[in-house]
Amino acid sequence: GLGLIVLGHGSLVLGAIVHGSVLRHVAGARRAVTPEYAAANVVSVCSGLLSIAAGIVSILVSHNLSRAALHWTLLSVSLLNCLLSTVCSVGLALAVALTVHSQGTHLVRGCNSSALPVDARSAIATNDCPFNTTRIYDTALALWVPSLLLAAAEAVLSGRCCLVALVFQGIGPCAHSYGKEQV
Repeated sequence: GLGLIVLGHGSLVLGAIVHGSVLRHVAGARRAVTPEYAAANVVSVCSGLLSIAAGIVSILVSHNLSRAALHWTLLSVSLLNCLLSTVCSVGLALAVALTVHSQGTHLVRGCNSSALPVDARSAIATNDCPFNTTRIYDTALALWVPSLLLAAAEAVLSGRCCLVALVFQGIGPCAHSYGKEQV
């Protein structure tokens, strides 16, 4: 539970920083940011919030082992978080792959400057493009990779919480080794 809370806060903070330092500048007045980046960022923030909720529910379950309603709540919240964190990992991997493959041109698509070279890492700030594209490219990659790792860890821990909730309900392969007396 504590691990999910810590990972969820980290994912939430990284998603907010990506939005504030990268996507805000890239979108600009035209809102020309590609949907892949916006969707990956929104799913990352939602995954962080749901991880925090799953962590809180798992801590509540650990202190109230006899309440079946909490077991079902843990199962549903952790299953949803496992799926959302997996989707978040895939989305962030897609965002990183698109950015690296296009050398940052998809990331700075909203900047319609003719002075931009093919590689966004070697571009400079111009009057048409008010932000430094090199900083945007490097910052996006530096924040997406840890976000990807956090989302993958959230998916694993949420999967474990799902298994624990199933065991508490007597469902699954490990459930037969745990009796109601042990729980």
